[in-house]
This record gives sequence, C-alpha cells and structure tokens, in this order.
Amino acid sequence: MDYSSDEESDISESEIVEYKDKPYEQLKSGKYKVKGINGLLRCPFCAGKKKQDYRYKDLLQHASGVAKGSANRSAKQKANHLALAKYLETDLASESDQAPRVVLEPKPVTRNQEQDDLFVWPWTGIVTNIVTEQKDGNDLGDSAYWLKKFSKHKPLEVHTFCTDMDQNAIAIVRFHNDWTGFMNATAFEKSFEADHCSKKEWNVQKQHPGSNIYGWVARADDFGSEGPLGKYLRKNGELKTISDIVEEAKQDRNTIVANLANEIDLKNENLDELQYKYNEKSMSLSRMLEEKDKLHYAFYEETRKMQRLARDHVRRILEEQEKLNYELDSKKKELDSWSKELNKREALTEREKQKLDDEKKKNNERNNSLQMASIEQKKADENVLKLVEEQKREKEEALSKILQLEKQLDAKQKLEMEIEEIKGKLQVMKHLGDEDDAAVQKKMKEMNEELEEKVGEMGDLESLNQTLIVKERQSNDELQDARKELIAGLKDMLSGRSTNIGLKRMGELDEKPFLNTCKQRFSLEEANVQAYTLVSLWQDNLKKPEWHPFKIVEVDGKALEIINDADEKLQKLKQEWGDEIYTAVTTSLKELNEYNPSGRYTVFELWNYKEGRKATLKEVIQYILKNLKSLKRKR
Repeated sequence: MDYSSDEESDISESEIVEYKDKPYEQLKSGKYKVKGINGLLRCPFCAGKKKQDYRYKDLLQHASGVAKGSANRSAKQKANHLALAKYLETDLASESDQAPRVVLEPKPVTRNQEQDDLFVWPWTGIVTNIVTEQKDGNDLGDSAYWLKKFSKHKPLEVHTFCTDMDQNAIAIVRFHNDWTGFMNATAFEKSFEADHCSKKEWNVQKQHPGSNIYGWVARADDFGSEGPLGKYLRKNGELKTISDIVEEAKQDRNTIVANLANEIDLKNENLDELQYKYNEKSMSLSRMLEEKDKLHYAFYEETRKMQRLARDHVRRILEEQEKLNYELDSKKKELDSWSKELNKREALTEREKQKLDDEKKKNNERNNSLQMASIEQKKADENVLKLVEEQKREKEEALSKILQLEKQLDAKQKLEMEIEEIKGKLQVMKHLGDEDDAAVQKKMKEMNEELEEKVGEMGDLESLNQTLIVKERQSNDELQDARKELIAGLKDMLSGRSTNIGLKRMGELDEKPFLNTCKQRFSLEEANVQAYTLVSLWQDNLKKPEWHPFKIVEVDGKALEIINDADEKLQKLKQEWGDEIYTAVTTSLKELNEYNPSGRYTVFELWNYKEGRKATLKEVIQYILKNLKSLKRKR
C-alpha cells in the first residue's frame, strides 16, 4: 500500500518528532509495506520515484537523509522518513546482517606487522649516522642529495639536522599520507634491513656504528624520544595505528556515500519536477495549437457567413424594390377607383359636393405626388443605369485600346526588326560580287521594294497608334470631367465624413492630431485655442510655393519624389510637437504635391472614408443609387 498525502493535514517543523509515532505504528501494523516478496526493501513514502528497491543500508541512509532535511521536503515527509529510520533500526535490524558486505578499501599488505603498532603519520622515515663531511664531492648534509638518493621510494621532502652529541646528522624523509606512501615507506625500511642497517642493528651498534648509515620507519618510541628528532616528529606528525587509519577512511567513505545518496535523492526530485513542468508545457502547447486551429476554422466559417449574408442582402434589396414598385402601382389603381367613385357622387348636395371636391383635390395632389415620385424614381434608375453602362463601356473601350496598342506595339517592333533585317541583307548584297550581275541587281530591287512597303506599313501603324493615344486621352479627360461634375453636383449629398463615400479636401490638415497633442500639454480651453492656432499656421505654410520639402530618389529605375526628412522646418516640428502632428503635416504635403503642386491650395476629391483611398466612379454611383432607394422608402 502506498502512502497518500491526503490522509493527514500538513504539520509544522516543530511537530515532526511528535508526528513520527503515528506512521511508525502504521509501519509496525503492516499498513505500509517495507519488505518486498523478493526480499528487497522499498520506501513506502516515495512511490513515484524511479528507484524502488533498496538494500538495508541504502534504505536506512535514504530515510536518514530525508529526515535530516531538504528544503524541498515538507515537514510531513521528514516525519514519515524519521519513522521509517526508527522502524529499520528497531524492527528490521536483522536485515542488516543479511546484507552483503563489500570491502571498499583493501588492507595494505606489508611486512608482518601488528595492526595496533603505532606509526608516525604522515608516514616518516629516519636516516641516522650521516657524516657531514663531503664524500666524493657531495655534501651529505644537503637535502637535495638525499632526495636524489632515495628517489625510487618517491619521498615528498627530506629535512636534515645535526645532533647535539656529535658531528653526525639525522635525515627525516617525508612520504605521502596515503596507502601508496605507506608502501614506499615500507620499501624504504626493507632496503635498510637488506643491508643489515635497520633500527635493530642501530640499537646494537649505536656505540660503535662505523661509517654505515641506518634507516627505518618512525614509530612510537621515536615519537616520544628526547632531542631534536622527537621534537620534530611531535611537531609535524601524530601517532596512529593502521586500524585507526582504516576506520577513518571507512567513516569518510560512509559520509561521502550518505552525502551522495542525499544528492541523488535531491536530483531525482528535481528531475521529477522538471518532467512535470515539461509535461505541463507540452500540454499547454498542444492546447494552444488546438485553439489556433479552432480560430482558423471559425474565421473561415465567419468569412463564408459574411459572404452569404452579403448575397442575401443584395437579393432582399432587389425584392424590396420590386415590392415598392408593385405597391406604387396598386396605390395608383386605388386612387383611380376613388376618383371614379367621386365622379359618380357629383349629384349629391352642395355640402357633400364641396366635401367631395376637397377630397378629390387632396387625392389629385396625392396622386400627382406619387406620379412625380414614380417619374423621379424612373429617371434616377435610368440615369444610374446609363452611368453604369457608360462606365462599363468606357472600361471595355479603354481595355480594348490598351490591347490594341500592345498589338500595334508588337507589330511595330516586328516591322522595325524586318526593316533592319532587309537593310542588312541589302548591305550584304552590295558587298557580294559584281554589281553588273543581273541576278544580284534584280534581288536588290525586290528587297528595296519590300523595304519601302514595310516602311509604309510602319507609318500607317504609327498614325493609327497616335489616333488611339488621342482617343485614350479623350476618354481619360471625359472620366475626369465626369468626376468633376459629380463633385460639383453632389457637394451637399457627399459632404462630411458621416458616410462611407464623400468629398475630401486634398491637402487640408486634419485637426484631430493637433487637438489630441494639445490636450496632453494644456488645459481644455487653452488646448482648443492652441490647436486651432497651429492648424492655421501650418495650413499657411503648406500654401507657400517656395517651401518644397521633397527630394528625388530612384526606385527600380524610376524617379520618385518623396518627403525630405532632413528639412529644417519638418525636423523642428517633429521635435516640438511629436510624431502625430508631423504625420498629419507630411500627409497634407503629399496630397498637395499630388493633386495641386502648382497652386498649392486644397481641391475636392471623391473619397472612400471606409478604406482611406480615392473612390471610383462605380462606388459613387452605387452610393447615390442606394440613397435614392432610401429616399423612395421614406416617401
């Protein structure tokens, strides 16, 4: 049975020791299983971890490590693992005897020495009976000489000093403090034993040692000796048995293993958290992709719906027009019937006759109004249809003219190529052979005639091309005249921005950016005055022909005229009043430069306010037709 964190509420750090008794009793009662079928142990409180099976020692380290505390562990988890450690030490202590024992550090095999012998540690060798006089040119009191002499035993350093009793010197040889250093120190001692110059021989022949040097590994008696040797050993070392060193190594190893086990547990927890975050991010990304697909599909469906609604709207408008025409005809018929009925009642009394006359007048006026509305409607419909047909015809004519001009241009280019080819052939014929040759003369005559014929055809095409260009210009002039007439005749209907299609003064400054900027800097009353002052000032600047802040640039081989950003006035305007007013002024400059560069005054233009561009004649005619229909409904 796995542990569920929902069974108990969270506890504080101070309640950990008190709370551990409850999970300990549950472990003893068998509610939480620690020992598995295969004999391996498991932690019942870490069911989600990758590692499930433990040996007794590893599980005890895991429980102790979590109980001692990790910042990521809750107080309840620490109490549960503290109870698990108590259960392992108290109730499952027998499992520790069954765990396989691994010897992690082999015991060094040296000479037959008792494990409880006290050695000076770090391992130290002693060389005595050194004569300080030079021998064979070498100074025997120099440390470098002894380092070189004992180099095969890999000493760390050598210290030499004289004894107080005589002129002989003693050398202290230091080795590494690990097992390799112990092996080197042992080999150092054996080399002296082989030469019969060990400590045992030194003790026998101390009074008459001769000229030989004696050496051995420092032990307890050397450590406690009097004189400079004992002082040096007590200052730079300490006494330890091999068993002590082995036990310290075991303790260090166990501490490292426990720390590593805790680190592994922490890494596993962090890995689980990262995996959980990764799964969350993956699910979030999947949801986002699904939502994107849904939005794309909804957009597609909404587009289709809008197109269908637009078609239905057009159909309803046509149906309403037919219905209105039918109602108009039925009203006329009703008025006619009422008129006939009034004529039949002329024999009534004068009072009734007067009343009938009044009614008749009213009906006649109403009938006349309806007839006039019908006539106006028909005229408007006819004019609109004529305008639409005229526009369609003009577009078709312009398109056919363009196609014809392209064909004529191709034909012209082809004729020019043929003329050049014939001229080339004539040149070749002139350089070939004798000019008296009859065949050559005949061929040249034929080619000259063909050349004259092609030149004539080219002249005809050129005149036709000029005629078509003139007609195209006339068509464009007619279209521009039509736009001017529409602008002049529809100022009342198309003025203002309350409609999608209207008249716009090209080059006139938009007051809104000026007012917005001034409201941010001044009070409401002062902002209005300041804004109108700025608009008036810059509208006057735009009208000045001597101020022309434009420059010519070449784009794709074509010269274009664009705003000169380096103009002093524009730069000062941008610095003082910001980008919004700067954009409004440059927009008006571009409009004036396009529509009236010479006069520099505002002109009217048909404008599509909904799309922010110049309106086509078709859009204007459709808008007028729509307004006429709405007027007819109101009547």
